[in-house]
This record gives sequence, C-alpha cells and structure tokens, in this order.
Amino acid sequence: MEIFLQQLVNGLVVGSVYALVALGYTMVYGILGLINFAHGDVMMVGAMTALQTMLFLMGVAPGMSPIAMLTLSLVVAIPVCMMLGFTMERLAYRRLRNAPRLAPLITAIGMSFLLQTVAMILWGRNYHTFPQLISTTPIQPVEGVFVTPVQITIVVVSALIMAGLILLVTRTKLGRAMRATAENHRVAALMGVDTNAIIAVTFVIGAALAAVAGVMYASNYGIAHYGMGFMPGLKAFTAAVLGGIGNLGGAMLGGVVLGLVESFGAGYIEHLTFGFLNSSYQDIFAFIILGLVLIFRPTGLLGERVSDRA
Repeated sequence: MEIFLQQLVNGLVVGSVYALVALGYTMVYGILGLINFAHGDVMMVGAMTALQTMLFLMGVAPGMSPIAMLTLSLVVAIPVCMMLGFTMERLAYRRLRNAPRLAPLITAIGMSFLLQTVAMILWGRNYHTFPQLISTTPIQPVEGVFVTPVQITIVVVSALIMAGLILLVTRTKLGRAMRATAENHRVAALMGVDTNAIIAVTFVIGAALAAVAGVMYASNYGIAHYGMGFMPGLKAFTAAVLGGIGNLGGAMLGGVVLGLVESFGAGYIEHLTFGFLNSSYQDIFAFIILGLVLIFRPTGLLGERVSDRA
C-alpha cells in the first residue's frame, strides 16, 4: 500500500505538469487544427529563462527571499515565452493556415530544432542545477509515503491555473470569441471576431502555461537543459490525444492519467517483467498508450466523433 500511495503522489505531480503543457497543444489544435511540436521547447525556454533570472538575482540581491526570487523569475519567464509564442504564430504559422497539413507540421518540427539549437548556443550543452527555492525536505503525511513542499506546490498551482483557464474560456468575452473561432473561424470573422488576434492570443496563453510548467518541471527534478522540453512535450502531446485533442477537460484528464500510468508503470515494471526491465524504461508507457488510443479510440477519452454532413 505504501508503494501504491507513493506512486499515486508521484503520478499526480508529473501529470499536473503534463496537463499544463497539453493544454497548449489542445488549444492551438482546437482553433487551427495544428500540432505545434515546438510547444515542449517553449517550456524549456521558460525554465532556462527563469534559471538565468534566478542566477542574476542571486548575484545582485543574495538576501532576497526564495519566494520573491521565484516570483520574479516567473514574471520574467512568462512574458518571454508569451512573446516567443506570438512570434512563432506570426512568422512561422500564420502564412501556412491554408497550406496542406504537412507544411505546418514540418514547420513545427523545424521550429523545435531551431529553439533547441538557439538554447544550446545560449546556455551550452551541459545540464544546469536549478535552484531549489521551495523546500525539498520530504514530509510524511502517511507512514511510508513521502511528499515534498515542491510537489504540493506543483499540484496546487496547476489545479488553480487549470480552473482559471476553464473560467476564462467559458465565462469571458475572450473565451466566447475563442470558442467561436474554433467552431468556424470564417463565420466568426463575419460576425465581427478578430480571428487573427484570437489565434495569436491562443498561442500566447499556451506559451504562458508552458513557461509555468517548465519552471515546475525544473524545480521538481532540480535540473535544466537545452533539450529538457523534447520528451515532456511528446508526452504532453500524448496526454492531449489521450484526453481528446481539442478538448480542454480532456487535456487535463489525459495529463493526469498519463502521469499516473507512467508513475505506476515505473514503480511496478520490474515486477511485471520479472526484472527484465527497470524504471529507466518508464517512457515506453506514454507511447504504448498513444498507440492504443490511436488504434481503439482515436477521438480520446472525452473527444466526440464528428461526422461530415452533406
């Protein structure tokens, strides 16, 4: 039971990060029908920008409180990622809206490699230690189960952000415009909606979520690297597909489910394979799930089948 509860905690933490990144995938796909494979690298830029800001603050104000330092780092990282998301949409994707589907897909992959290369030039190839500004001292709420304040913060902040996004989309004028654009951007434009602005705002919001997810991910593992966004990005895409890409609730559910499956798989894989595989093979679960979903339920857990009518 202790192992089960510990893996449950770990899965919720990782799944919360996946859910935040998956929201960026699903928002862009819901409005444009585009898979932005560079989204995981936006997460990396957020983490590296926050790291650089923290190192700067440690040099100029070594007595600053950790919470204030983390807050200022997010205040810098989020706008940087928002500007990056806006630039990507404006320069890389806007001209390809009416192009064949393969063109924006290849462009997205190219943007991913471009961001990784630029990050490697700026910050180098080596892994960087990410400052642990929130305590990592484990507490034991249940006998044999350990959880750190960092993990608690990740889950709580992720839940608040996801709830805020749902309210934004369902209760505000901007949210109505986003839903109208996702339904039919040509009709929305005829009704007075500035679809170009709405699409740009969607990229910006997704990039902001990725920045927060990047800082959470780096804080949880204590490292940052120019290639750190690639694998979490793929897993977040898997989470979006699992939940039903284009569905905000599905992205959240898919991220949490994927995190739990990955965590339980890592915890029990040695028992299931009689010692043939160990926890370092935990990444295979994400891609096994992706394959199964695409085969048996392509619309995802919360996706709906849409049929074309004459």
